[in-house]
Amino acid sequence: MTYRHARKAVYAAAALCALVLPLATHQPAQAAANRIRLGSASDVSRTSWNGPAFTMNGAGAVVPASMSRAIDDIRGGTGSLDVVVLAGSAPTSGSKTPECDTVMTLAGVNSCTTWTLTAASDAANSQVNTDIRNAEFVYFAGGDQCRYVAWKGTALEASVESVVAKGGGSGGGSAGHHVNSPIVYDACNGSVTSPDALANPYDRAISFTTGMFQWPNYANVINDSHFVTRDRMGRTMAFVARAIKDGLTTGGAAWGVGVEEGGSLFIDRNGLGTQYGKDAYVVLGDHQPEQAVDRKPLTYSDFKIWHLTPGTTFDLRNRPTCGYYLRSVSAGVPDTNLYDGTPVTSCGQNGGGALTESEPNDTRDTADDATALPSPATITGDMKSTSDRDYFKVTLGSGRTASLTCTVPSAYDMDLYWLDSAGSTLERSVNDGPGTDEALTFTRTAAGTGTYYIDAEAFSGSGTSPYTCTLS
Repeated sequence: MTYRHARKAVYAAAALCALVLPLATHQPAQAAANRIRLGSASDVSRTSWNGPAFTMNGAGAVVPASMSRAIDDIRGGTGSLDVVVLAGSAPTSGSKTPECDTVMTLAGVNSCTTWTLTAASDAANSQVNTDIRNAEFVYFAGGDQCRYVAWKGTALEASVESVVAKGGGSGGGSAGHHVNSPIVYDACNGSVTSPDALANPYDRAISFTTGMFQWPNYANVINDSHFVTRDRMGRTMAFVARAIKDGLTTGGAAWGVGVEEGGSLFIDRNGLGTQYGKDAYVVLGDHQPEQAVDRKPLTYSDFKIWHLTPGTTFDLRNRPTCGYYLRSVSAGVPDTNLYDGTPVTSCGQNGGGALTESEPNDTRDTADDATALPSPATITGDMKSTSDRDYFKVTLGSGRTASLTCTVPSAYDMDLYWLDSAGSTLERSVNDGPGTDEALTFTRTAAGTGTYYIDAEAFSGSGTSPYTCTLS
C-alpha cells in the first residue's frame, strides 16, 4: 500500500480507549469509529462560503502554507471555520491527532475533529456524517486508500461532497491525496513500483476506482504521491496509459498529478493551482499507447510533463498546451532524466480549450490534432475556397458522447461530418443556406477508445470570416 503516515489498523477495543487532552473532547462513537475534537465544542454557523478550495499533498502531513490558503479562501478572510480529518487507522506512536495539531495552529480555525474509521460500515455513522456536514473542510489522512474507496456510494461520500458544494473544501495527503482524484489508484491489490508498472501496465497491483469524488476543474486526473522520493514517475506514466487504453477518461487524454513529499498543490475555486513546499509534476498522455497489454512492457511516446516548483501556477480549468517537456517509454524502459527537462518551443499558440485550424489540414493525414483539448473545446477556422475542407482529429472513450455545434458566418454554407478512423461517415449535419449553423452528436458504443475525425466542408461560398465550433 502507499504511505502509512504512522497509522495502522486498530480494532474496536483499541478505538474505545479514552484520551484526555487540553481543549479536546474524546469520545467513542458507534462500533470502531473514534472521535477526538480540538478547539471549540460548537460548530460555526454561517450562510455562505467562498470556496471550493482543495489541497493535494504528497505526504500525509498537512502543509501549513497551502492549508492556510484554503482556509482563508473558504472563509473569505473573515470569521472562522471547522475542519474534519478522516483516517482509516490510528497513529502507532506520538499524537493521536497529528493533522489537527497542525490545523489548530492556523488562523481562522474554530475546531478540528479527527475521526478514525476502521470499518467500512463506519461511513454510515450518524455523528461522523453530522460532523462532516457541519464542517467547511475535510482532510483525508495518509494511510491506505483502499479503505477510503470502500466509502464510495455511502453517506460519508455524500457528506464530503456537500461540504464542497456549499463552498467548503477537501484535500489530503498520500492516501488522502489519491482518493481526491476522479480516477483513484486504489492499491487494493498491493502497491506497485515504477519498474513493475512499466514492465506490465496490467500488473495485478494496478487497480483503479472511479466514480467517487468528481471535483470541479479536476476531470481525467490520477493522483500520485511521494513522487520523487519513491521514484513514481514511471508508474504514473503507466497509470495514465492504462486510463486512456481502458477508456476511463473523456477526450482520449489522461492527466497524472504527482506531488513530492512536503509538497502541496492548492487549487482555488477557479481551477488555478499553486504549488507550495516541494515540487509537483503534471503528466499528460494525449494519445493511445503504442503498446499497453497484459504481460508486455509499456511503449508510449511523448508524455507531456510540466514541472511545478514552489510558487508555480497551473490552470486546471484551461489546461495549458505549452510549457511541457517530453519523455517516452519504449518496451518498458523510460527515457533518462524523467524529473527535469527543457520545455519544447514548438508547441501550439493556442491555450486552454481552444484550437485554430492550421493549413494544410485538408486530409485526415494532415488533420489538426484536437485530442488533448479539455472539454468543452473551441475549434475555429474558415472556408478559404469553395473546395476547402478542414479536418480535426479527436478521440472518444467507450460509452462517451461527443456533441459538436458550429456557428457559420453568412459568407458561406458549410457542412459537417463525423468520420471514423478509416474516413467513413458516421454522422453528418448538412443544413441548407449560407450562415446556417450545423450540429451533430455521436456516441461510441464499442469498447476502448476510438480515433475520429471532424470534417468541415465548404458547400457553397467562401471567405475569411471564421466559423466557431464547440466540442463537448
